[in-house]
Amino acid sequence: MKRRVSATPALVKTYLDLFVNRRAYTLQSMRPHPESGRHYYYRPKERETGAPLLLTEKTISDHLEGKLTIGLYAINPLNQRCKWVAIDADYADSMDDLIKLQYQLTEDGVESALEMSKRGGHLWVFLAVPLLARKCRVYIYDLAQKMGVPVKGSGLAEGIEVFPKHDEIQEGAFGNAIRGPLGIHRGAKRRFWFYGADYTLEAQIEFLPAAQSDGRTTGPVHGRKRASTQHCKGPTGNRRSERTDREKPAWILHPRLCD
Repeated sequence: MKRRVSATPALVKTYLDLFVNRRAYTLQSMRPHPESGRHYYYRPKERETGAPLLLTEKTISDHLEGKLTIGLYAINPLNQRCKWVAIDADYADSMDDLIKLQYQLTEDGVESALEMSKRGGHLWVFLAVPLLARKCRVYIYDLAQKMGVPVKGSGLAEGIEVFPKHDEIQEGAFGNAIRGPLGIHRGAKRRFWFYGADYTLEAQIEFLPAAQSDGRTTGPVHGRKRASTQHCKGPTGNRRSERTDREKPAWILHPRLCD
């Protein structure tokens, strides 16, 4: 018998702070399409008025508890900024490319969190303050070119996809959503976790704000103390990092992204 997963208000608040940059969202269909067999995403609407539903704490709680699966938008159209960047890769040897990017991000003083997915992985970067989507995209594209990582859509059928997918979006537009972490993928019928932490909601959420800079990067940061030394394992099983009892920034702001 599977243990029931419960999302506490504190977990929901932290998730909202980390991942929600606007209240518009999508839902993954519970039933597969009769022809393709895929579970597509759609924007939910109120039954009576047809108005788009806005993301609430209850919806996030249901997502974390596996009752539904949400998709999140990267860009807030009011300021064209993002609080995170996600790199999606689902082609052959895509995990190798994500690990290359994660290594180079670390060399730049930028920590990231690698999430499992159905066919590859998602590499998440959390920002100290919301940054312009255009600058986020330029930085990741430059990084991919430097590392020889293919980018989908640049004349290639396969490669990484960068969220946000647009430099900016107009008022009333949405852009492209990506599956919200830690929910259940309806097609795979399972939950995908972040590498580096135990497979519980509490451990995963606690791990994410602790994806910290190594101190070489300057700029506005949010500090947080770690309670103990932590050895984190990545997808290869190797020790990825060691964190000790000292003040370190929880998120970074890379100088190349500053206004």
